[in-house]
Amino acid sequence: MFKPFRTAAVLGAGVMGSQIAAHLANAGLTVYLLDIPGKGSNKNELVETSFKKALKLSPPIFFTEKTARRVIVGNFDEHFDSVAAVDWVIEAVVENLDIKQKLMERLESVIRSDTVVSTNTSGLPIDAIAQGRSESFRQRFLGTHFFNPPRYLKLLEIIPTADTDPQVLERMKWFGELHLGKGVVVAKDTPNFIANRIGMYVTMLGLQALTQGYTIEEIDTLTGTIAGRPKSATFRTADLVGLDTLMYVASNLYPAIPHDESREVFRVPELLRKLVETGTLGAKTGQGFYKKQDRQILSLNPETLAYEPAKPLNLGDIEAIGKIPDLGDRLRALYRDRSRAGAFFRESILKTLSYA
Repeated sequence: MFKPFRTAAVLGAGVMGSQIAAHLANAGLTVYLLDIPGKGSNKNELVETSFKKALKLSPPIFFTEKTARRVIVGNFDEHFDSVAAVDWVIEAVVENLDIKQKLMERLESVIRSDTVVSTNTSGLPIDAIAQGRSESFRQRFLGTHFFNPPRYLKLLEIIPTADTDPQVLERMKWFGELHLGKGVVVAKDTPNFIANRIGMYVTMLGLQALTQGYTIEEIDTLTGTIAGRPKSATFRTADLVGLDTLMYVASNLYPAIPHDESREVFRVPELLRKLVETGTLGAKTGQGFYKKQDRQILSLNPETLAYEPAKPLNLGDIEAIGKIPDLGDRLRALYRDRSRAGAFFRESILKTLSYA
């Protein structure tokens, strides 16, 4: 048995920081949500604005309105000392190594000697973020990578460093599973850890398939619910994530994995680069691989970059396969299929399993 966390501080009130704070509050913790100060007379302006936006998210991030009162907002200038009283500090600021390192230095001068510190980075090296900190700090430091939205997505990647105390790791696993309701996976401190590394690989395979004669609709049909994956599949997911974010992750991943035998899969395709350069960033700009126009969903023609109505699927008897109720039976039927659907599935699933 371990001592549960009762208080926490989340540093960074962006989309993830606010939602992590909410989920900790749902689990009964008192949470300080801090961010950089505003420039006006109200230094809490930025954190308050971010938190109000988070409160309007759908599905809701809090169990009840009362739960939201467990989150106390503040700023780094006036309220940073509040971290001295908490059991757990989670860093969720901008993905900039220098900024994170400076924040860790400031943290070390304030927190208790038994406070656990973690980072929610999705790709920066965990060990590098704690570089320059004392041995005691590094023993209590690790990665806790939540997924958006953290109230609803079950996965929690925990990434220890070579210096992380094994008891700190076990406590975090125990708390994540028992109190936060997570499915915890311990990951190595490698670029993008597990889920985003494999997820990016699968996304890039989908982009490659556009050059192999498959349409956006065909690829999303084959990488969606029929294969046991979310209905947003490949390209709707990319639009939701943001094409600029997708390109940023791939651009940072490629140089970080020089010995990866599948490294070339992660090279940013020219199509993705063109879309980002023209401000076509997905859902946040109203158009990406898909565009809604006059109540009709149009998809991108990768050759002309124009948006067109969906063409009929050329995937053999895909409807019959889709009606098979058991996922295992459905996947076996896809694997045996002799049409273009089966060819796509066999290549993508074997490559993905091999890479994983």
